[in-house]
Amino acid sequence: MKHFLLFICLALTSLVARTQLPAINDGQTHGDPPFLLEDGWIPLLNGKNMDGLNLQDTRKEGSWIATKGVFWGGNDNPRQLAGVSIPGDRIINTAGQNGASNLIATQKMGDMELYVEFMIPANSNSGIYVHGLYELQIWDSYGIEPRLETDKTGALYHYDGGPINNIDGAVVPLVRAERPHGQWNSYHIWYQAPRFDASGNKTANAKFLRVLLNGQLIHENQERLGPTTAAMKIPEATENPIVMLQGDHGPVAFRNIYVRPLRPIIGTSF
Repeated sequence: MKHFLLFICLALTSLVARTQLPAINDGQTHGDPPFLLEDGWIPLLNGKNMDGLNLQDTRKEGSWIATKGVFWGGNDNPRQLAGVSIPGDRIINTAGQNGASNLIATQKMGDMELYVEFMIPANSNSGIYVHGLYELQIWDSYGIEPRLETDKTGALYHYDGGPINNIDGAVVPLVRAERPHGQWNSYHIWYQAPRFDASGNKTANAKFLRVLLNGQLIHENQERLGPTTAAMKIPEATENPIVMLQGDHGPVAFRNIYVRPLRPIIGTSF
């Protein structure tokens, strides 16, 4: 009887612990990815095909697949990244001789919280363009000091329209938090869209309120004066495609892409 009562007490304690989680929208990491801990997240990947993501270059049909598993070539072939030929919840660019296209989310949103996981092999390069316009760099930069500050994974890339190698507008990450090639990384992004008046004049710039790379704070309250290099050719707006995933610069895989409308971050003024 005592053992039974102890079991019931432990079960009730466990139930309370599960149902009374504190609010976690405080801009920090909390163990498991946020979409597992709170409701309201919308998946961009459906776990079986590429629906919901359009090719920017429609001539490169088939340059991405949905796969159940991503294979990295390891130390013997560190530049290799391949997908299992069974549909699943990851996506990978299968660039042949014609290369792979960038991918654009069909869904649009304004202010948002975005979570993305990614993997690259050795010497690869990609990026996440929030609203299709403002790039967060993905580059094989672990353990090295790249020639350009913008080549560090986590950098907010430089603005479009400048001379080659002009890094005007680039913002380097507060800390180096990237992982080696062949490992999964994560971005957790709190983003505020630009504002416009009734005449269409911009009254406030787009802003990355907070960005975590692998759970570590790398950006806070960073404005973007305009689109960055290689962005979509669309105007800034209060709503735009949620994200463009760069696929034309090398092999890259993504998984667990989730989004939800932005909520106030606990303990901040934004």
